[in-house]
Amino acid sequence: MTAVEMSPKLVGSDPPPRRMPLFGLGKALRKHPFPTIPPQAYQAPVLKVPTPGGQRFYVVSDPAGVKRILLDHVANYPKTERERRFFSAMFGDGLLSTDGDMWRAHRRTMAPSFSPPSVASYAPAMAACAEAFRQRWDQAPEGAEIDVAEAMTDLTLQIIARTMFSTDGADVAGVVRGTMEKAMEQLDFNILDILPVIGEHRFKARERRIEAIFAEMDGAIARMIAERQADAEGGPQDLLARLIAARDGETGEGMSPKEIRDQVVTIFLAGHETTAATMCWLWYLLSQHPQVEARLHVELDQVLGGRTPGHEDLAQLPYARMVVDEALRVYPAAPGLSTRMALEADEICGVKIPKGAMIAVAPWIQHRHEALWDDPGRFDPERFAPGVERPRFAYMPFGGGPKVCIGAQLAVTETLLILATLAQGYSLALRPGHEVEILQKITMRPRGGLPMILRRRRR
Repeated sequence: MTAVEMSPKLVGSDPPPRRMPLFGLGKALRKHPFPTIPPQAYQAPVLKVPTPGGQRFYVVSDPAGVKRILLDHVANYPKTERERRFFSAMFGDGLLSTDGDMWRAHRRTMAPSFSPPSVASYAPAMAACAEAFRQRWDQAPEGAEIDVAEAMTDLTLQIIARTMFSTDGADVAGVVRGTMEKAMEQLDFNILDILPVIGEHRFKARERRIEAIFAEMDGAIARMIAERQADAEGGPQDLLARLIAARDGETGEGMSPKEIRDQVVTIFLAGHETTAATMCWLWYLLSQHPQVEARLHVELDQVLGGRTPGHEDLAQLPYARMVVDEALRVYPAAPGLSTRMALEADEICGVKIPKGAMIAVAPWIQHRHEALWDDPGRFDPERFAPGVERPRFAYMPFGGGPKVCIGAQLAVTETLLILATLAQGYSLALRPGHEVEILQKITMRPRGGLPMILRRRRR
């Protein structure tokens, strides 16, 4: 039997409920990130979804329709004011929260720091962190149980601290981790948050709490920026140094310390939280598909032979890349993009969109759409074999259009280096009897961690 034929039932592979649950919504969310979106959204190009408050709400899944929203007519579909305010409270004026001229200027300024040569320059630090982490696993007894969610969070924090700040990052990582965990708790909304007067009062209180949560982290970042600016020539040439030195190619202007802080906080989420989540789902998927894992091990053994991978090795690991791409399809780290609002009436794939309507584009739905993928609930890396074509905007783990994630290549590189380093020495098995569930905030993680059994490979 092939790995595809023996594919098990994965969390989230069942279709969502046919009707929005009146009770037990929290339980439904543990199995599916969008239980209130009807299953027709996974079949129709555009679907109007009924909402409790009567808001005109549409889910767009056709690639041409998504292209219209995110690229062709992007100015007509800004983020909603509520989402913009929330992201601004979390990330200041980072790329996730800004639009218009400010976003374009910052994107131009930051682009060189995420160019292919820049990403390649970060790879040695990433691989060194992964190798040091693997040595920690080497000290554990055979069959030890570990929480993979906790482990991948630790590792990706070390990597982002090393690549951004040129430090092993124990102090920085601790501050960042505490800040992010508390900030994510502010994503717990309920019905009171959408009421006209009470909702605004609650939102302002949430904004004040977020500001207080980030105070310690902001202080640490401000000190590092000041130290680098005082010794621009003698300091390390890491990502922080690149952001401080960066200049807009059109205006020649650099970013202020506040603007640098906002981008640093944004990069921490995009460069740490999403990669940690992706690695969790990768280990889970490999544990459920032993033949895929076996083929991955063969490639790693043949190309690397037990040594630490470098950036130059990644081109020689096509199957590893296929596995990562398919994992990002099945479990995109960010399953939904920001909700958009139609500034003016429009037509998408023959459906009239009224002015003021809310528009949802969700990678989770795109990646499971029955018109775009054969048996979409199945894990099959062969979907991404060289030469296999698919419509643009059918696959969008890092978003799409002008605002596609600036760190997409950095994230893929980091994921591949971690996977290649750790999977050479270890195979992980899900703890018997553990039921994997979904926890969605901005990113999507296994709820309550991911307990797995550490098994050394015998080559």
